[in-house]
Amino acid sequence: MRCPYCRHPDSRVVDSREQDEGQVIRRRRSCQECGKRFTTVEEATLAVIKRSGVTEPFSRQKVINGVRRACQGRPVDEDALAQLAQQVEDSIRATGAAEVPAPEVGLAILGPLRELDEVAYLRFASVYQAFSSIDDFEKAIGELRADHRRAPRPDQDRAAADSQSGPEPGSR
Repeated sequence: MRCPYCRHPDSRVVDSREQDEGQVIRRRRSCQECGKRFTTVEEATLAVIKRSGVTEPFSRQKVINGVRRACQGRPVDEDALAQLAQQVEDSIRATGAAEVPAPEVGLAILGPLRELDEVAYLRFASVYQAFSSIDDFEKAIGELRADHRRAPRPDQDRAAADSQSGPEPGSR
């Protein structure tokens, strides 16, 4: 690493620390020539290969902006969008690939968005998966309904438990 003070091409690493769960490494360095210290930051880059073949850095903000459009008019706050974008980035990084095709980013968005808001999920899926007819919507809605039948929501679990336990003691 070249020294920013004297431009000497060699430096010694004095200390290394991980940040952001190992995604970033900060290194404290000392110049072999002038003795001054400086810090470098190393970050694992994640690139998205667009359909046109152009490669660009992954952007959580672009994920948030795309999902925000699907969530327009829905009760979804900015914190939930930021968490979704973090989930998407984490799942893509977990693949271990340095470059991912743009369609994989879209697929990574669909799962968390489905959990966040089903209407927003349908909106996003209709654009991302290029729904061409009402049949595409009906199929997606049918899949959502089938999932609801298989797994009751937490508020339904609570209601079912309350109805099975009977009346509370002392309540008549």
